[in-house]
Amino acid sequence: MGSFSLLCVLGLIFTVGNYVANAQDSQTDFVNAHNAARSQVGVSNIVWDNTVAAYAQNYANQRKDCNGVHSGGRYGENIAKSYGGDLSGTAAVKLWVVWRNSVRLGCAKVTCDNGGTFVTCNYDPPGNYADQRPY
Repeated sequence: MGSFSLLCVLGLIFTVGNYVANAQDSQTDFVNAHNAARSQVGVSNIVWDNTVAAYAQNYANQRKDCNGVHSGGRYGENIAKSYGGDLSGTAAVKLWVVWRNSVRLGCAKVTCDNGGTFVTCNYDPPGNYADQRPY
C-alpha cells in the first residue's frame, strides 16, 4: 500500500472514529437519554431549552480545566468528567438521578486541557433537594 493510500485510510479511520465518539452528544441524544431514564421511573418527559443550554455551554467553556466544580447558578445541575479520553453525553446522563419536577434541560460538553471531557446538564426548575425523593 502506498503512503498516499495509507494516509487516506488513516484519515478515514480518524474521521469515522471522531464521528462515532460525537454521535451521542447532540441535543436529541441528551434529551432522549434523560427521557429514557425518566420513563423507567414514571416521570414525564423533559424538553430542551436553548436558554438553559446556553447557560450550560457558557459554564462548560469555563471548565476546560476539568475541575468538577458546580456553577452555583439558578439552575439544577449535574456534572461529570473523564480524566482522559471521551465521555459521551449519553454515558454521563446514565450517572445521574432523575429530578421529577424539572421540565426544561440544557447540556454541554467540552474537551478539557488534559484531554479529558467535562459534561454538564442544567435543569429548570432545579431539583435534588435534601430530604426530598427524586421522583
